[in-house]
Amino acid sequence: MYRPAPGGAFEGLRVIDLTQVRSGPTCVKQFADFGADVIRIEPPPASGRAELMTGPRDGADMQNLHRNKRLLTLDLKAPGGQEVLARLVRTADVLVENYRPDVKVRLGIDYETLAAINPRIILASISGFGQDGPYRDRPGFDQIAQGMCGLMSVTGRPGEGPMRAGAAVVDVACGLYAALGVMTALHERQRSGRGQWVQASLLQSGLGLMDFQAARFLVDGEVAGQVGNDHPTSMPTAAYATADGYLNLGASGDAIWRRLCAMLDLPTLTADARFATDPERSRNRDALNAILAAEFKTRTSAEWIDRLNSAGVPCGPIYTTDQVFDDPQVVHGAMAATIPHPKRGEIRVLAPTARLSRTPGVLDKALGQVGEDTEDVLSELGYLEAEVRGLRERGVV
Repeated sequence: MYRPAPGGAFEGLRVIDLTQVRSGPTCVKQFADFGADVIRIEPPPASGRAELMTGPRDGADMQNLHRNKRLLTLDLKAPGGQEVLARLVRTADVLVENYRPDVKVRLGIDYETLAAINPRIILASISGFGQDGPYRDRPGFDQIAQGMCGLMSVTGRPGEGPMRAGAAVVDVACGLYAALGVMTALHERQRSGRGQWVQASLLQSGLGLMDFQAARFLVDGEVAGQVGNDHPTSMPTAAYATADGYLNLGASGDAIWRRLCAMLDLPTLTADARFATDPERSRNRDALNAILAAEFKTRTSAEWIDRLNSAGVPCGPIYTTDQVFDDPQVVHGAMAATIPHPKRGEIRVLAPTARLSRTPGVLDKALGQVGEDTEDVLSELGYLEAEVRGLRERGVV
């Protein structure tokens, strides 16, 4: 019988998880990692309703997204299914879902219905494009949002066409924005005593990720283009090949630029009018990169990183994923955590990203078998053994 470890930052908070794929589970994970009682609802196998998963249930992606949860099977479309959900809602603080907007009403998980059951409930709805508007019914996926928010138009090398980011950055950002919205609503509830409806979409989250690139257009009318690994407005912030690999350099601003030139023993660069200021260095990036590329090819990445750090010039290696988790700082920060899995033994997943000094996140449960906590949860809701048997016989759970 699983219970969250006591003493977590969200101890006493109950979250109902009706999410699928990535953005919704990313939102819920922020609460599960810090002690909330997260109850994940999945369709009973006998219902024939397929869950949208990110790979095999025991695979890396599902295990990373769904740790620290209790697992309840429930068919919301079966007679009596919504009654079970209503009992659960009465005990809950938050419900997170990412169904299409019209599906919520049919399943009884729209905000008006939930608030009538529990006025303190906070509903977090995640969608591709929003809960209303001309695209409300369109399915949303990370790569589609990356294209529509402008991210793909500024990623990649000039002339090579749009390029997606190498990870599901919009999905993850949407989950984090939704979690932030829920936390904001929880704080406001302390004053008002009432819940509210939190909405996050992939499209708007992607726009949030665009940040200064979006601001360049909105404020100054500048349409950003592709500049490869270069920073669009501050050079030399770029990636360079070394004698044995690659490194990232972050020499933005005139003071760091001068430190870089001194470290490279190239004083003529500081006197070159083409490179006198950040805007000039950005306009003349091709000439600047040609000079720096020739220099960085002369030593190994490790040598350059030592020299650059000693000179106070921001830099870092460019790792493959297998190298990331051997980095001394990653190891020191325990940025990967080990949890026991019933089939796979000890597995490693990403640790909670935020670190709290008194109430840190705790990972102590892998994603288990479908519905393994069903009897436990229903018992808490007041169902007797005979009633649970009846629900199973009718295919409700």
